[in-house]
Amino acid sequence: MLTEKPPAGLLSLMISIIAYLALAQADKVMHIGQPESLIISILFVLLIINLAFQLSFQVEYVAEQLKEPYGTMILTISAVMIEVVIIVMMLSHTSSTTLARDAIYSAVMLDINGILGLCAIVGGIKYGEVEYNVNSGNTYIVMIMTALGISMALPAFLPPEHWRLYSMFTIVTMSVFYALFLKMQTGRHRNYFSYRDQHQSADGRSAGVVSTDVKFAILYMLAGIITIGFLSEEMSMHMDAGLTGSGVPPIVAAIVVALIAASPEVLTALKAAVNDRMQTVVNIALGATLSTVILTVPVIEAIALIEDRPLIVGLSPTQMVMTFLTLIVATINLHDGETNAIEGMTHFVLFMAFAMLAALGM
Repeated sequence: MLTEKPPAGLLSLMISIIAYLALAQADKVMHIGQPESLIISILFVLLIINLAFQLSFQVEYVAEQLKEPYGTMILTISAVMIEVVIIVMMLSHTSSTTLARDAIYSAVMLDINGILGLCAIVGGIKYGEVEYNVNSGNTYIVMIMTALGISMALPAFLPPEHWRLYSMFTIVTMSVFYALFLKMQTGRHRNYFSYRDQHQSADGRSAGVVSTDVKFAILYMLAGIITIGFLSEEMSMHMDAGLTGSGVPPIVAAIVVALIAASPEVLTALKAAVNDRMQTVVNIALGATLSTVILTVPVIEAIALIEDRPLIVGLSPTQMVMTFLTLIVATINLHDGETNAIEGMTHFVLFMAFAMLAALGM
């Protein structure tokens, strides 16, 4: 049963709405310059992160009730929904053609190198060798490689005049790809994504049965995501005004999007690592990466086609090298169904390299 979580969450939702109404009117009652815009954008970021953390409690509850693979599927999809909403709102208030690409790239680095790396370190230090279903790791990695290659690596070499046709190809291909993956994940190959047999819970209830409390939590999540959309619109306007001419690397805005979207995942993944549930960590980190690439890219491509606004989705040379290193290291580390602190450290070092390159504007 949901006990103290809904009241606390609803209070946070109400505070976010009130703060949105108040801050949204700030530019009508006072002069807003660049410093003020930057401060207001930071306040909006904090509001969104706080609401995202509150959503994480509901998402975690839903994940526990629905069991694998439905739980982490809900978690990753909710994170992607938050990411898509924020990116769409920010694209409407910026002239940047690389924001979406940088946000997706940042999310991949954060999920695989940040979350998976940190959780492997935590789990490895506490338990030594931590086990998970090797089929899930292999399946996720090969699908991530395919999706990234088609939607973000190949476009880097695509002549500009072909972007519309290739965008339509990407939308159709990624949509079919994800639909087939979901069918596999929840059907015949469902056991790939569970370390132990979780088809039945302790009380004999089938995984995936939706109770009234779960429905309430899902409704709260939807309301929270909609609220995040409104907050993001105001945040994007003030952030664009506050960062313009400030000398801050453009990728910072994209990293903010990735951090906000990953907020519901971080706490759940860390708790799972502490409790020796590396399978949940793998499902969250790699599932979020796959969902980000395979769902966010088609949505952004569709918006670009509708608005006839070309967006750069092809990875830069530096991003391509980092992505290649990340996937190679993940392929080697996830080949045997066990992980440890050393393997986690290799990913976390890559995450630190990503952070350093971002600070350098690369």
